[in-house]
Order: sequence, then structure tokens, then C-alpha cells
Amino acid sequence: MTATAAPADPRARARAEWVEDFLRYASAERRLSAHTVAAYRRDLAQFDAFVCAYEGTNDWGWADVHRVSIRSFLGDLQLRGLKRSSIGRKLAAVRAFYAFLQRTDRMEASPARLVRTPRRERTLPSFLSEEQARDLLDSTGEAARRDGSVLALRRWALLELLYSCGLRLAEAHALNVIDVDRGIEQLRALGKGGKQRVVPLGRPAAEALALYLDARPTGESDAVFHSLRGTRLSRRQIQRDITAQLAGVADGDRLTTHSLRHSFATHLLDRGADLVSVKEMLGHASLSTTRIYTHTSVDRLKRVHSRAHPRGGGEGE
Repeated sequence: MTATAAPADPRARARAEWVEDFLRYASAERRLSAHTVAAYRRDLAQFDAFVCAYEGTNDWGWADVHRVSIRSFLGDLQLRGLKRSSIGRKLAAVRAFYAFLQRTDRMEASPARLVRTPRRERTLPSFLSEEQARDLLDSTGEAARRDGSVLALRRWALLELLYSCGLRLAEAHALNVIDVDRGIEQLRALGKGGKQRVVPLGRPAAEALALYLDARPTGESDAVFHSLRGTRLSRRQIQRDITAQLAGVADGDRLTTHSLRHSFATHLLDRGADLVSVKEMLGHASLSTTRIYTHTSVDRLKRVHSRAHPRGGGEGE
């Protein structure tokens, strides 16, 4: 984690020092990812700059900030055209920072406590239909068996794991050989905040992974997915490989690596899996995050009802 240069102004320097203390705490004690810590740094720097402009001075401390200033910050972000989800994330950074200041007895109360989070837009994640997923995985598997190359087998194994286990891109990237139990077909994923979870490995995914692991060269790391040089495959390369495969699917321009995770959850719920089990397999902290997939499934059921029911109002009427 790279610290920014300390400002010359004494109060600005004190503000920066408190932020650095918080970032060290977020990284070392809360074990947040480097990506999250970097986002906190950017968001708090943006908030600092806004307050300076809002107050018309650099001569202020974090204890001087009022909730009106925070609401004005959110309003400014909205005028700039930021999505509500992005605004909510920045407010979460400010809240986490002030919670840290309270915890370390630097402040008695947080001005962000009573500031409401903007209501998020209800957007349904992109996903593949069961038929699209089956066709994609079957065709990729057939091509990999015919080709027999490490690259083809790696693409197949990546697709199968992301769909079969609902892994995030970062989780697939961090996966080590020791995390995979081929005997009982399950793997251990390292999720957000360093939390581990065990996920079943479907039979086709286990087969694809076994063929790839047996074919790949021994690498310098313990990673499951290697580059041809034997080093851990980068996230960008994983993204490129998967995006290239998804481009051949209908509406592929809207599908991403995360679409396979969305498809995993949606198809489980469509086939009767309970929400708590899906939550555990996805590694979500709360059910509220998982519930978006119930909306996706209900929408699909409505379309089926409209098409198939005699009084559904669709073509079948």
C-alpha cells in the first residue's frame, strides 16, 4: 500500500495521517483486499477535496465535518452523473472511516451515522440461459478434447469452474492446487475479506479440471491456473479468455466473467435450491445480496407463465 505525500498544511497533514491509520487498519486488521483499500483511499481523497471546496478552506479537521457536508457531497456526486451504487460505495467508505475514528477514541459521534444510503437501482444481472450454458460448455469441452492443448483445456476448465462453483474472478485467480479435493469433488474458495468456503465441484467441472491439471507443465507457483511460463495466470488473462468464449453466445456483448456466477445462482434457484444454500455457495455475507437472484428467477417464471398458460396473455392464449 503506497502512502501519498504528506500535505504541507498542518491540519491537512493531520487529516491525511488519520486516513493512513484507517487504511492500515483496513488492510492489516480487517484484512480487506488491496482493491478495496485502494478504493477507500480514492473515495476519502475525493471527500476531503469536496469538503475543502465546500468550506472554502483547507483549515479543518475530520471532527469539524457535519452531516450536511456529507449530504452535500452525495448531492454533488449525483449531479456529476454517478450511479447510485457508486454513490453508496463512497458513503460506505466515509462511514467506515468515521467508525474507525470512533473506535480509536478520536471522535465521540459519526456525522455519517444519520446520512441515508441512496436507494440503489434495481438492475438484474446478465446471465446465460440453461441451454446457452449447456451448449457453451459442451462445445468448449468437445473442442478441448479434440485439440488436447494446455490452452484449450485451460479455457474449458476455467469455464466449468466459474459456472459449476459460482466463483468470482478473483477467487479463480487465487485458487491453488491444494484447495481442490479431486477425490470428493469439492474445492475451497478464498472470498472477500479472506473468508473461506467449501463449494461442491460438479462432475463435468471435475473432469475438465483433472484433464487440465494432468496436461499443464509444472509451474513456479501453487496456482491452479498457470500461464505458459508457469506463473499464476493474471486476472486480465482470465477475463480475456472467458470473454472470448462468451462472445460466441447470443447477446455475448453483454456477458462478462461474472455472468457465469450469475448463471450459477439463477439456475440453482430455478431448479428449487433454497436461498440459504445458494448464499453459502456464493459466499455472500447476507441474504439481501443473494435475493436479487430471486427476482431474476421470478421474472423468468412470469415469462414462462405468459407463454404457456391458456390465460397467461402470451402467444399460447
